[in-house]
Amino acid sequence: MSKAHVIKHGDLQFQHRGGPPGSAAVARAIGPDTSDSMAAGFARFDGCRIDWTLLYDEVVVVIEGTFRVQTPDGVLEGRPGDVLWLPDGTELQYQGDQALIFYAVHPGDWKERFGIEPS
Repeated sequence: MSKAHVIKHGDLQFQHRGGPPGSAAVARAIGPDTSDSMAAGFARFDGCRIDWTLLYDEVVVVIEGTFRVQTPDGVLEGRPGDVLWLPDGTELQYQGDQALIFYAVHPGDWKERFGIEPS
C-alpha cells in the first residue's frame, strides 16, 4: 500500500470502454498498486450504453452532464453533484450524455477475485 499523495486529474489516462455508437472511457486513479481495499477513478459517457452486473459496491458522483443507470427497478438519473449508490449484484446499463463521473468501488481487487484480466 502506498503513502498519502495527490493524483492529478491531468495525469490520468482515459481508456476506451465502449462505443460506437457514442463513447465511454475510464481513467483509474486508485487501484491495487495504491490500495488493498478499494478502487476509484473517473469515467466519461456520451451516447453509449454499457451492460454490466456489478461484482462490487459502487458509489458514483456526477461531475458533468447527465448520467443514467438503467436497473430492473427503473432508471436512476444523476446530474452534477448527485450521488448514486449501486450495490454488489445489481444488473444495470450505464448511460450518459456528456457525463463525467467519479466512481469508487469496494472491493478494489474485484478483477483479481473473479479472475478477470486487468486492463
